[in-house]
Amino acid sequence: MESKNKIALVTGGSRGLGKDMALRLADKGIDVIITYNTSADEAQKVVDQIKQGGRKAAALQLNTGEIKSFDTFIEKVKELLNAEFGTDRLDFLVNNAGIGGYKLIEEVTEDFFDELLNVHYKGVYFLTQKTLPVMNDGGGIVNVSSGLTRVSLPRSSAYASMKGAVEVFTRYLAKELGARGIRANVIAPGAILTDFGGGHLRASEQSQKMVSDITALGRPGEADDIGGVVAFLCTDDAKWVNGQRIEVSGGMLV
Repeated sequence: MESKNKIALVTGGSRGLGKDMALRLADKGIDVIITYNTSADEAQKVVDQIKQGGRKAAALQLNTGEIKSFDTFIEKVKELLNAEFGTDRLDFLVNNAGIGGYKLIEEVTEDFFDELLNVHYKGVYFLTQKTLPVMNDGGGIVNVSSGLTRVSLPRSSAYASMKGAVEVFTRYLAKELGARGIRANVIAPGAILTDFGGGHLRASEQSQKMVSDITALGRPGEADDIGGVVAFLCTDDAKWVNGQRIEVSGGMLV
């Protein structure tokens, strides 16, 4: 079964960056499945907004840190594709879901490290692996990294290390999936004013000033600075962009 419309799966699509990614994908004419961890009501609002714009959309619960749940999740995706979208394949995977975690190296515990590892690297690796059999050839994968892989700020060693691993993984995806025409790229947002990481940037004028001072465009990012770049990577306009890290930071410490 082939759907006329392209379909994207966006993890963590109920709020923040993921929400904007889902909405901007829909603006490009792409149908969207979003996942949420706990925010079912917020996810439904995103689905409703996309449907009001004339695209198909649906939401599924997923904790991207629980790798053993992925087989069941993929079965639910297949059922949803058949029931709601009239197909058995999707075209794009956007690995966006994440959690914040900020500690000095001497304060990092194994539990803290493992939680970040599962969500930001192991989860991304194995969810991608499990999704590949239900992806159409000629599609694409967009992983979400961080400006913190290039710019080192205290308290982000564990988080940034996981994101660095995702950047390497993305290049290997591009290499191994090229035969299927599947592109893989990674975006690296700078400091963004969302509720990510407890909204620590949004709550601190001092941090916002620091970010503004080191950013060429003179301000922290907003969620709507990011989603359009992901949407672009899921269109034919980006058909020759592959294996790339695109930093979306307004020129932070250029």
